[in-house]
Amino acid sequence: MSLLDPKAWQPRMLAGGESDVVEPATGEVLGHVTLAAPEDITAAAEAAVAAQSAWARTPHFVRAAVLRRAGDLFTAHADELREWLVRESGSIPGKADFELHVAAQECYEAAALASRPAGQVLPSEDQRLSYTRRVPVGVVGVIAPFNAPLILSIRSVAPALALGNAVLLKPDPRTAVCGGLSLAAVFAEAGLDENLLHVLPGGAEAGQALVAEPRVPVISFTGSTTAGRAVGEAAGRLLKRVHLELGGNSALVVLEDADLEGAVAQATWGSFFHQGQICMTTGRHLVHASLHDEYVERLAAKAEALAVGDPHREQVHLGPVIDRGQLGKIHRLVESSTARGAKLVAGGTHRDLFYRPTVLTHVDGRTPAYAEEVFGPVAPVRSFDTLDEAAALAADSPYGLSLGIVTRDTALGLELADRIPTGIAHINDQTVNDEAVAPFGGIAASGTGARFGGEANLEAFTDLRWTTVRREPSGHPF
Repeated sequence: MSLLDPKAWQPRMLAGGESDVVEPATGEVLGHVTLAAPEDITAAAEAAVAAQSAWARTPHFVRAAVLRRAGDLFTAHADELREWLVRESGSIPGKADFELHVAAQECYEAAALASRPAGQVLPSEDQRLSYTRRVPVGVVGVIAPFNAPLILSIRSVAPALALGNAVLLKPDPRTAVCGGLSLAAVFAEAGLDENLLHVLPGGAEAGQALVAEPRVPVISFTGSTTAGRAVGEAAGRLLKRVHLELGGNSALVVLEDADLEGAVAQATWGSFFHQGQICMTTGRHLVHASLHDEYVERLAAKAEALAVGDPHREQVHLGPVIDRGQLGKIHRLVESSTARGAKLVAGGTHRDLFYRPTVLTHVDGRTPAYAEEVFGPVAPVRSFDTLDEAAALAADSPYGLSLGIVTRDTALGLELADRIPTGIAHINDQTVNDEAVAPFGGIAASGTGARFGGEANLEAFTDLRWTTVRREPSGHPF
């Protein structure tokens, strides 16, 4: 397998026209892919339905073997896949390696799902066997974004396949190779029938067609809250099940007793990892007033010391943001924040798509870069005086994805976390964490709850069926 060979990227020609594969660090065109049009979604769904029934009847150990081989292949082809993640998505090599590790683990965990006990025997008032079992939903539609393209595709694709479904995957066209076509190549080499995984890169029109396709009963969407609301509304009208993992504006709360050096190290990673283009990014730093000034000084010094540049050709901490549209949004939020009185302590500048890690202070609830999801390397810092104030400030957000609390008193940290609505909480860690074995998801404007990992995958990609069996047909009053 060579993903550098365009023929290996896209065995199916699609009708949506040609699109360049662009390296954001340089603007270089790395190759070309064809995009999916609505008619491609229809054709893929038809082929997937035809193939899925036999796959669902395939013995669990055969399905598990395909998933295990796929996991091994993500490791075997790590050098090539890493290059695509670095060049196409702007990842630094360490972030690319993390994605590859998680991709392999997602496949191994999914392989274990194939033989998971699938139901329960129930008591019954009648003389009959009564039981439940989980059955595949049929065809799962997966819509994945650009920021962690491999992880955010594979975490739905792998469990859906393992549980006997076919999958239609629509990756973001900006990361069509590392977030989509690379998965198709891996699973083809692992022995999966090509009609069980259709990779359909495309924009909003392709996504709308996928949501509307009547043969796709379940949609797994990861992306912005604005787009997620539209997907949820469209799926709701069609009575489809939809799993939404959306945006965030996660808080890191630094209590009075925190080790300041450790807290700043956590904060640097939480806000600046992958240029802040992570849904779990630390978007609000809430720091006890007694630590605030020194925290800001140290965080700004860290930000100024970070190297920003081309991750394929230089050893850097931050690479480019994905495109000029994202760059413009980040810079507008920073500029509008300083216009409202925020103080720029570090960063706030860019060269091409390389945005310097930025620290803001003198922020409040009306500061745009504090109140909104920036999706860039921006760290707004705000002080608090009491635990009650910290809890109120952390909870004062429409989002509810991730939370970090730094304190020497872990019991106090747990008590504080219980007062803050969130899907994920970490004590003495920052907000950006992911493991294949852990449930993942947010609440409120961050999504519809944990829908990835372990038992959550069973619920997400199967239907629960009640079955009864009698020895003979029963009699009824009429």
